[in-house]
This record gives sequence, C-alpha cells and structure tokens, in this order.
Amino acid sequence: MVSMRFPFSFSQPPKPPHIPSSTSRSFNAAAAAAAGVSVAVAAVALAGVAVSSEDASKPRHQFLQDALNSFFSNRPLPLWGSLSLNDSGSSVVDSRTGVSFPSILAGSRRLLGVGIRKKSILGLKNIDVYAFGVYADNNDIRKLLGEKYGKLSSSEIVENKEFSDDLLENDISMTVRLQIIYSKLSIRSVRSAFEESVGSRLQKFGGSDNKELLQRFTSQFKDEYKIPRGSVIELARERGHVLRTTIDGKEVGSIESKLLCRSILDLYIGEESFDKRAKEDVELNLASLFQK
Repeated sequence: MVSMRFPFSFSQPPKPPHIPSSTSRSFNAAAAAAAGVSVAVAAVALAGVAVSSEDASKPRHQFLQDALNSFFSNRPLPLWGSLSLNDSGSSVVDSRTGVSFPSILAGSRRLLGVGIRKKSILGLKNIDVYAFGVYADNNDIRKLLGEKYGKLSSSEIVENKEFSDDLLENDISMTVRLQIIYSKLSIRSVRSAFEESVGSRLQKFGGSDNKELLQRFTSQFKDEYKIPRGSVIELARERGHVLRTTIDGKEVGSIESKLLCRSILDLYIGEESFDKRAKEDVELNLASLFQK
C-alpha cells in the first residue's frame, strides 16, 4: 500500500455496491494512470465512481479532490464530515465545522481522525464546543504493536477488543488537538469539564484516591488564560507516559503519569469516547499502517 500525504482511509459501508462492467473498466484505466493515489481514491472508486481517462491529466491532489466530491455527492456524509485537501497538502479541513487541522504534528505524528465535542445546554440544545484531531506516531505504532497485530487484516484488528486497550496502555506518542469553536467558552468551563470527565476516568482506571492527580492536571488551566474561538489546546502523551499540555503553543504543564495519559486518551478513543465515528476512523487508519 502506497503512503500519501493525505493520511486518511475513509470508513466504508459493510457491503460495497456491485460495480457494473463499464464502471470497472473506467476504474481500471484510472488506477493505472494514477498509481500512487491514496487509499481514499480507491475507496471512492469502489463505491461506484467512474473516473474518465482525461482525469489522469489533472494534478494529483485535484484528481483526489474531484473523486471525493463525486463520491460524497452520491452518499450521506460521514458523521464528522468530508475532509478537503488544500493546495499544499499540509492541512485537512473538516467540512462540518470548517476547522483546519495540520496533517502532521511534531514531525512524525499523523492525523488519524477528527471529531466534535458537543455539550447539552439545559437538555434543550447541543452546542459544538470544540473540534478535535487525534494524532499518533506511526513508528511507535509499528514498533510497539507490530508483533501482535502485524499479521492480521485491518478488519481483524479493528474487531479485536484488545486493540483499543493496547493503544491506551502502550507508550505510544500521541496528541489530541482541541480547536475551540464555541466563542463563549471560558477557561473555567474547560477546567470544570475536565474535572468531571477526566475525574471519572481516573476513578474508572485507578480507583477513587486520585484527587491530587486530578487537581495537578486541572490546575494547569489557570483563569489568566483566554481561549476565544480558534484557540488551540494540545494534550500530548510523550515518551515515558508524560502528559504535556499546551495552550496556543505555550506549554502550561507536564505530568508523568500513565494513569492520567490513559484517562485523557480514553475520552477520545475509548469505549465511551466523545465522538464514536472519530474513534472508529482512528482505529481503522491505525490498522491500515500494518498493511503497508
């Protein structure tokens, strides 16, 4: 499998539709002309998009974008929306929110899935609080999980109940990037939300006596910090199970705790994650790494 700048393989329906012979011939011609195009284009073609031979003369990123546009015009959008390439290929745009995510962070962590954190107001209305992107270091994934999952197919990996736990437990460099959408969000609200969500995970994985650890984490979000719409908070698990927190590029704290790292990541890729579709996409894209 060829690796492209665009790191996504889109979640597929359980049974791909039958491809008529004429469509199949068009697909084969396009595949030959566009060798090296990402897995996303293959998914588009398999879904029934017939690409004419003249499309092969287009720039590769335009070829991909046209194919994706055609695909999504004939299919309901995934829950977190379609993703768009910009001209440089260095970022990905979530069409639901318009938020742009770098395709790579820290030199080697690749974007694997995008989701939205929603919050109910008085049980009457759901608001989009922030969009989030989940990143992981490909080399760490292969090094730490390759022996266990390297010989399995992508579907076997995703269906393996231990896969999610292994992602949470192992010393894999990962980052969750939060990009604020709700313009009235305060740092106090962020602190309170983490007290609730992270606190419940600390109790789930480590028992009830973790109030000091929770306070060390939440105290990083001081009242002096402002987080208007567009602000970026990054929660990164570094080597040695160190959680590093940054707000708009400024490091505000670093805590060495395997329990805290697992509790944070569980919010986004655990069994009760904020966005189920994002979790599925992360796992599918990670599973595809073992097929390359």
